[in-house]
Order: sequence, then structure tokens, then C-alpha cells
Amino acid sequence: MRVDEIMTRSPACCTPDTSLLQVAGMMARNDCGAIPIVDDYGARHLVGIVTDRDIVCRSIALGKDPMDLSARDCMTTSVTTVTPNDSLETCCRKMEHQHVRRIPVVDNSGGCLGIVSQADIARVAPDIQIGEVVHELSLPA
Repeated sequence: MRVDEIMTRSPACCTPDTSLLQVAGMMARNDCGAIPIVDDYGARHLVGIVTDRDIVCRSIALGKDPMDLSARDCMTTSVTTVTPNDSLETCCRKMEHQHVRRIPVVDNSGGCLGIVSQADIARVAPDIQIGEVVHELSLPA
């Protein structure tokens, strides 16, 4: 099975200048825990990702007011990615190795095409593979 068979296509994205309030609103409206950050809405070149945990750990837990921050202030910039043609196995290995529950899918020029979550894998992978992914992601980083 390939990544393009399970990925969520055209995920909600924003730019580094998007307020954290808007990012959190996007998460709520789209029922997701991560928003890919792109340089602009045209090419959608991936420059980072913000997760719900990033917002908590990189703002609230540090005593910063999230209402005064943007995606740039909380985003992870060294993002592990997969391509649509990568195998599900490759995707799982990358998620396990990086201890991430979501991984963006990019084209050859780095444009954001989709995202694969642990839940996407749980819907399609064999039970043994799901167990392995959940186990590896649950270990301390």
C-alpha cells in the first residue's frame, strides 16, 4: 500500500504569520491536531508544522500568551516528510524513528499535498503493524 492511498489530501495549511488563535481554530474546525505551515498558499511549499502539543509546550507552558503569538513562534521547522509514492511501511518507519503521530506528504518540490496520521494507519494497516507503530510512538523520545 502507498501513502497516496491513505493520506488526507489538501490538508488545512497556514503561513508562519498566521496567529495561533487562527491555527487553533483551524484545528478545531478540521478536527485535527496538526497544521502544516507553508510559505504561501500558491505553491504550498512546506516550511514547518504546528501541533496542538507545540502550542501548549512552546507557549502556554512557558508562560507566554498564545494570543500574542503566531505559527512561526511555535512551529517545528525540521519536518520529516514522505511522498505520495512512498510505501506505508516507509511512512510507518519514519514516524516511528522521529516519534511523530503525523507526517506531511510532499511533492518533489516540497509542496504540501497531504498528511498521514496515526489514525489513518490504524484504519488500513494490519493489526501487527498498528501495534508496532503505537508501541514505538509511545516510547520516550
